[in-house]
Amino acid sequence: MKAMIVSVSVSHGNTKRVADVMGQVLEATVVTPEEVDPAELASCDLVGFGSGIFLMAFHPRLVEFIRSLPREQRGKAFVFSTSGLPETPLRPFTRPLLQLLEQKGFEAVDAFSCRALDTWFPFKPIGGIRKNRPNADDLMAARTFAEGLRARVEATPRRA
Repeated sequence: MKAMIVSVSVSHGNTKRVADVMGQVLEATVVTPEEVDPAELASCDLVGFGSGIFLMAFHPRLVEFIRSLPREQRGKAFVFSTSGLPETPLRPFTRPLLQLLEQKGFEAVDAFSCRALDTWFPFKPIGGIRKNRPNADDLMAARTFAEGLRARVEATPRRA
């Protein structure tokens, strides 16, 4: 299985830590959007896209990268995020990115999120929330998620 993880981690390295754990399990290269040759994505069986959540949305660099991709047949994709607060039903951030990936020809298969240190306003004056996150339990959950994802992807043929 050929895998790649495209991530943006800008504030505290939280998303990079999660991406690295998933990358180990998936034997995937972990890169930023600027380091990816978009043509290489078409040859991947699985691509992960992740970032921290900013104002209830994935990082603009990640979203713009995906928007810039040509529509073509691709393999499976998943999204992952780190955030101080959980996703809300009134303002989901995962579903729009999964839909965008489907529009670009990926088969969007799953999503993962975990809490992480958040120092954006209004949390900055108090030193942030979710200090010491992601922790060992969060990283183990990311590992378990990636193991399950790997098993499912290897068990199903790539769509034609």
